[in-house]
Amino acid sequence: MPEFFPYWVVVTHFLNLFFLLLLFRSGIEVLSAFPKLYWRDDCPPGREWLRFSKKTFAADSRTPWTSLDEEESWSPVVALPGRKNLGLGRHWHFMTVQFWILTGAVYVTLVFATGYWHYLVPTHWSLVPDSIRAVGTYLHFEIPAKIPGEPFEPAQKLSYFVVIFVLAPLQIATGAAMSPAVLARFPWYGKIFGGKQGARSLHFLVMCAFGVFVVVHVSLVVVHGVPSEFAAIVLGDPEGDRRLAVGIGVAGLLAIAVLHVVITWFSLRYRRRTQRLLGVVVNPFERLLSRRLVSRQDLRRSEVSAYFRVNGHPPASEEYLESAAAGFEDYRLDVGGLVERPVSLSLDDLRALGAQRQITKHNCIQGWTAVAEWAGVPLARVMDEVAPQASARHVVFHAMDDKGLTGSEGRTGFYYGTIPIQLASDPQTILALEMNGEPLPLRHGAPVRLRVETQLGFKMVKWITAIEFVADVDDIGMGMGGWREDQQFYASAAGI
Repeated sequence: MPEFFPYWVVVTHFLNLFFLLLLFRSGIEVLSAFPKLYWRDDCPPGREWLRFSKKTFAADSRTPWTSLDEEESWSPVVALPGRKNLGLGRHWHFMTVQFWILTGAVYVTLVFATGYWHYLVPTHWSLVPDSIRAVGTYLHFEIPAKIPGEPFEPAQKLSYFVVIFVLAPLQIATGAAMSPAVLARFPWYGKIFGGKQGARSLHFLVMCAFGVFVVVHVSLVVVHGVPSEFAAIVLGDPEGDRRLAVGIGVAGLLAIAVLHVVITWFSLRYRRRTQRLLGVVVNPFERLLSRRLVSRQDLRRSEVSAYFRVNGHPPASEEYLESAAAGFEDYRLDVGGLVERPVSLSLDDLRALGAQRQITKHNCIQGWTAVAEWAGVPLARVMDEVAPQASARHVVFHAMDDKGLTGSEGRTGFYYGTIPIQLASDPQTILALEMNGEPLPLRHGAPVRLRVETQLGFKMVKWITAIEFVADVDDIGMGMGGWREDQQFYASAAGI
């Protein structure tokens, strides 16, 4: 049998505390963008089972609203980084989760390699009633006896098993079930949790369970005696120098607190630098998901959502409004850049390239989902018409949306988005002209919008006026790969 508290337990215990706190705070930032929880993927307004906002919106509201109006600005004291920074919150969350999973993988490997699993894994059902009796002992303000030959009493052992081998894997599994790329490629996977919103709700509840465990765990450290518990946790020796253990333990906790303060300050003060630094870790994983997984969605018509939120308002320019009033008869889609045959296509020209229909799930970066039937021309057919050059590696979609007129919070510039050219040829990447059997509504991107079903909604540019094939995106906008990447520090790949 191994020693009770080997040093690898000490190290992974500390790292787990640090990473979990980062995950909690960045997860709260992500939640603030859509502070509502549903069990159904159509997310009907007013039917959430839990919300953290006083704002209320109705599907039949006379006052136009968008999902951006539902966003909350939470304090940096609890959210990382706070103050409506969804892009940076996601960066911190997805950077941290990789190291948290790595730490857990190392821990579990050593648990079984060293025989430490005997202290964590129940080998008999009697541990359950023994744990209940141990809890009763605590409620009588007494400390239950440890299991003979082991470092923990029954309730501790059972709770550690649940946290390590049930809650942690469930948190990872539900996190994966919120990825648009994973859901598009493996539609059956999301159904295990009742859909993305079911996974999102379970993910939140497991986070709460982790929080309860931490509170109880810390309380028991106090009950059992801080000096002796710190000696075991920090030095790996319950009989070690208790003053030294308390000193090192308190210093470690203060270091974590200071690091969180510095991280939060840096993220809010140097948002572009934070985006770039965290992107070194996050972006490769995002790109891998985006480029390797191809959408295979084929949802039923009965799954189409009765209400489909929008993110942002239609273009407000006189030119757009006049063209919309005329049924977009004068509309032209200019396709150029690094192509052999630049073209300018009318809506009739686009329809002549062939139609494709698909019922798919829309995943907004804020967290809401909705299902609709889309009809339009596969982007691959447009590429056949223009013949992109070998040097073309990205596709840029320019929109009619001038954010100086429709945006908020001082952001300006015409909206644009980019995707790698590999995504342009995916079978379910289309230029949508219809929605649910009707011409595309203005609020949903008329006359033409992009659908890339493995990506988050902000990549699916609405109100498209031009498509450009380029070698690199560095000279487009601020060079980050899209308007929201430029202005709101989102990741350029959006498969998570």
